[in-house]
Amino acid sequence: MTQSFGAQPAFRRTPFTAEEMARSEANFSPFVAQQLISHGHFRVAADNPELVELFQNVARRVSDMLGQRVVSYSNGRYLIITFADQPPPATPEAPPQPPPATPDAPPRDPRP
Repeated sequence: MTQSFGAQPAFRRTPFTAEEMARSEANFSPFVAQQLISHGHFRVAADNPELVELFQNVARRVSDMLGQRVVSYSNGRYLIITFADQPPPATPEAPPQPPPATPDAPPRDPRP
């Protein structure tokens, strides 16, 4: 594989081992439980399937620890863990899109 001078190799994550996954779940669970009790929700950047899986497992553990139903919501960028009886807090999303053009109107120029 040749690489041009000054080019950086593509970033690739090393997958968690089973031991790392188990330790992460065990260590994150008390922290997430404390955050839920004090703030009502916990938000974390979970931008790949492995992190989503990790924090969904943490949510299950926290539910068992607290004896309350806990749910997690993911939008591909963030994962939010909250109590089941509360709506998820608002997360920053992409900027709002303009409304679609009506069939009678000419198409809009997408440039600002």
